[in-house]
Amino acid sequence: MTDGWRELSTPFDIVEPTRWRAPIIFNSPHSGTVYPHEFLITTRIDMATLRRSEDSFMDELIAGLTDRGFAIMRVNFPRSYIDVNREPYELDPRMFHGRLPSFANTRSMRVAGGLGTIPRVVGDGQDIYSDRLSVEDALRRIEGLYKPYHRALRRLIGKVHETFGAVILIDCHSMPSSGISRDEPRRPDLVIGDRYGTSCSPRLTDAVEQTMTRLGYSVGHNKPYAGGFITEHYGSPGSGLHAIQIELNRAIYMDERTRERKDRFAQIARDLETLAEACADIPLGDLGPFQAAAE
Repeated sequence: MTDGWRELSTPFDIVEPTRWRAPIIFNSPHSGTVYPHEFLITTRIDMATLRRSEDSFMDELIAGLTDRGFAIMRVNFPRSYIDVNREPYELDPRMFHGRLPSFANTRSMRVAGGLGTIPRVVGDGQDIYSDRLSVEDALRRIEGLYKPYHRALRRLIGKVHETFGAVILIDCHSMPSSGISRDEPRRPDLVIGDRYGTSCSPRLTDAVEQTMTRLGYSVGHNKPYAGGFITEHYGSPGSGLHAIQIELNRAIYMDERTRERKDRFAQIARDLETLAEACADIPLGDLGPFQAAAE
């Protein structure tokens, strides 16, 4: 079996600004659209269904931020192939031939829901695969894509932290306009996830909420999304590392059925620039314990 991920000449991209405006990194881990052929021939669902799991166009919405002095990181492979916003080994043993490593986390809520590191289902609950995968295939994806992505993100965070003494990581996602349950109320335009106040300073959360509210967006907080592995793992406010997740309601910028961009798309991209500037205007000392930059 060949390594399907090798079709990806650039599994992820990091674009740094020529001149940094502030120590802010915008990350889009779920907007990848390059589907390895080997993956597609193992799936039981069509491309349109697979693409429902994408955070469609989030990478485009933040693309202009490098010109404003902010770094961008984006993943090019789809989350339905491997999800970097999970622990490295959140794996469902029902998906695989063979025995998983003893250290695999097989009992997380995300695994139970079919949304582990190698997802079993797309977002609306449809099974992706027609047959079980080999354990070796899963481990190749983790070694070839997941781990290099996180090494690169750690290096970028470390570089920015060393230069500025603090880092703001804004993890950018999008969500369906409604949940699977009919009992769930209409979702707001934006949901902020800060792991219930543990992944970043409340000063940052307040700045995001106030800015987006002022721009006319309805804003929710930690429900239904409080932030995934990236927000939880990289957020350490006491060390000057502030991670926050934003989830945009897809219905405000695209047609969820046809995936066509709406007229408001360009305005939302400009609003995200306004948000970036608002975050950049926060004095680093206001974010909490400040780690002095290296001499």
